[in-house]
Amino acid sequence: MIQKKNAALVLHSGGQDSTTCLFWAKKHFEEVRALCFTYGQRHSKEVQIAQNIANEANVPFQILDATIISHLANNSLTNHQMEMDKEKPDDSYPNTFVPGRNLLFLTFAAVIARDHGIKNIVTGVSQADYSGYPDCRDTFIRSTNATINLAMDEQFIIHTPLMWLNKAQTWELADELGVLDIIKNKTLTCYNDIVAEGCGMCPACILRNKGLQEFEQLKNKK
Repeated sequence: MIQKKNAALVLHSGGQDSTTCLFWAKKHFEEVRALCFTYGQRHSKEVQIAQNIANEANVPFQILDATIISHLANNSLTNHQMEMDKEKPDDSYPNTFVPGRNLLFLTFAAVIARDHGIKNIVTGVSQADYSGYPDCRDTFIRSTNATINLAMDEQFIIHTPLMWLNKAQTWELADELGVLDIIKNKTLTCYNDIVAEGCGMCPACILRNKGLQEFEQLKNKK
């Protein structure tokens, strides 16, 4: 297997965070590939959106079926009849949390990256603005990186460009990368499958739109 030192595999869902990471990777690596998952998510349009964006970015795109996730635990992203939590409960995680999702996604991504001789894996998780999901924390990423390397006897590096950025700072990064319009108008973050600013009511939309408003206010003051 030929090792590609300046190549990256990006976990790309077509949303704000992963699309920002896709263009971040294009800036930092010579070769970039995108990997998207289907897992029975209610916002299934994101897969087509992800493919459209990857095509526009001229990045090879792969879809992997991970629907087994939808059969493992009850949550409002794969159980379309369950009403979504709009805020994190005081004594638990929000029911939009899909247990094991990021762990499985990163494991699958590492297998695919290995097959392509790629050592760099990029994901858009953030501890600064993570909705209370435990698998978006820096400690989880570091632990998973070490475990995957041990499991495959490889030296993968999991990059998390957004780890310490809040949503306003993520919008700022998109602006710095020159893709603000793409992120603003062509991505799908909404859990109710509405592109761009979305439904405005689901947890993902509330975070995204609040961050955009804060970013625009700061930009206007400069």
